[in-house]
Amino acid sequence: MTGGGSYDEVDLEDMDWNEALKEFTYSCPCGDIFRITLEELKDGEEIARCPSCSLVLTVIYDPDELPSITNVEAATSGTTEEIA
Repeated sequence: MTGGGSYDEVDLEDMDWNEALKEFTYSCPCGDIFRITLEELKDGEEIARCPSCSLVLTVIYDPDELPSITNVEAATSGTTEEIA
């Protein structure tokens, strides 16, 4: 585990945008997914949580480089894919 009780640290660009959930997601070892919204990131949140277990993930990102929700949706064309 990394400092602060986080299961791991991951760059935002390594997470997937889930159009249905409107959240960035990342696979959790329990079989579910860590989730964090663009709005949470813009508010300074950096912890993605898994709804099925107690693990949390620290998301590494530059707040000045966050995409708008419109840009994220346009880039993914309604599919779940990785944002680069």
